[in-house]
Amino acid sequence: MGVIAKQSIRGTIVTYLGIAVGIVTTFFVLTRFLTTEEIGLARVLIDAAVLFVGLAQLGTSSSVIRFYPYFLSHKGKDLLHDEEDHGFFFWALVVPFIGFVIFALIYWACRVPLGAWFGDKSPLFVEYYYFVLPLAFFMLYQTICETTCNVLMHIVVPRAVRELFVRVGLLVIYLLYAFDFLSLDGLVIGICVNYALAALINLCYFFSLQKINLRPDWNFLRENTPLVRRYLVYTGFLIVSAATTVLAPTLSSFFVTAKMGLDSTGIFAIATYMAVMVSVPYRSVTAIASPQLARAIKEKNREEGSKLIQQVTRNLLLIGGFILLIIWINIDLIFHILPNGEIYAPAKYVVLILGVSQLVLATFSICLTTLNYSRFYALSLLLSLILTVSALVLNNYLVPLWGMDGAAISNVVSYGLYYLLIIATIVPLCRVHVVDRRWWWILLLLLAIFAANYVWHMYAPLTNIWADSIVRSLVLLGGGALIAYKAGLSPEVKEQIKHLTKH
Repeated sequence: MGVIAKQSIRGTIVTYLGIAVGIVTTFFVLTRFLTTEEIGLARVLIDAAVLFVGLAQLGTSSSVIRFYPYFLSHKGKDLLHDEEDHGFFFWALVVPFIGFVIFALIYWACRVPLGAWFGDKSPLFVEYYYFVLPLAFFMLYQTICETTCNVLMHIVVPRAVRELFVRVGLLVIYLLYAFDFLSLDGLVIGICVNYALAALINLCYFFSLQKINLRPDWNFLRENTPLVRRYLVYTGFLIVSAATTVLAPTLSSFFVTAKMGLDSTGIFAIATYMAVMVSVPYRSVTAIASPQLARAIKEKNREEGSKLIQQVTRNLLLIGGFILLIIWINIDLIFHILPNGEIYAPAKYVVLILGVSQLVLATFSICLTTLNYSRFYALSLLLSLILTVSALVLNNYLVPLWGMDGAAISNVVSYGLYYLLIIATIVPLCRVHVVDRRWWWILLLLLAIFAANYVWHMYAPLTNIWADSIVRSLVLLGGGALIAYKAGLSPEVKEQIKHLTKH
């Protein structure tokens, strides 16, 4: 866990610096200077681009990590010569471009039916419909370049681009719009330009790591036709699977937009921004753990794979759980200090429900990675279909019934079912262990803190909202953290804390 811990910690530090910028942007700029409709427009454009990217990659992000070890020569894992990766990165860059062209044509052809679905409640999105295409293109290559850096074990700079550069750029763009230096057209164009610069920086960094060979080695492909066949079958499977897995996370936002309008989307977006903080650590951890897991699976080292999975699920439950508790214990204070907080306060329980959903996603995302890298990866298509169908049915039924709360409930129920089925699949088939005894103690500790907070808030609150939040946070979270540290619930986190305190 040494390399994973070191890279993950650096990546997480960068991510949380980005979160600091994101907090300023979301809670003190967007809510103060933009209307809920304008916030909703920015959110749905980015969500649509994210969905587009997930489809247009044609599975490249997963296939690059899975098959990179197979394309390396037998001389070693470090690329000492141009030919050692056999032009692997050529395919990593070209395949997504092909996917973009295909789905851009489909997106163009769907203008009329999608315009009719969104047009009644959210005509502003229809007006900026085609801006999704350039935004998606730049986000696509930002993502692909980040993945290629991941397999070379360099995640910090791409993470800094995603979490810091993009967020600072968005902050500047929103401020320019707030003070009338940009029109609404300029705001949307500025968002696209921001992601274009991010993609360019990632691309330049990728080529700076080493001399990259972009000439495909056709002889290698001819000599390894079984490998090529496996790559094509796997990628073809991921193309179909992506149509389901990337749709589910954005469905709630789209249903709120279509059924309730961009004003509600803006409020839902603010709640989502809060909840997403819970899953931030998993981005860095899984980014560096995935290549390690891919190698363990390739070498059929189940013991090492189980150990890695247990470490990831345990640490992400602990860290993500405490982040969720920080948010929930201080939720009333957050809405109190939020500009125009009374507009967004009705989404209080949306934050909690979505936060639980993000905790599930963060904790068990490594299980989906395990299934995708195993020889049983085709089963993930069936599970993805279950996820998407359940999300569609639940959103269609619950959003008209309970509004944003219904969208949040749809999210947590569909993801809970999804990861439960994934765990039930990989444990007997891949013969790995997902959680250990420490994981259950961590869950019990988190539930105890949540229950104590409920009792305190209901029966012994302080009259001053600032004092109440601060005291509860110090007592409950401080006490919980001390218990986790003394009990050694996460040896890896304890070791890192000891290492940091020595310096």
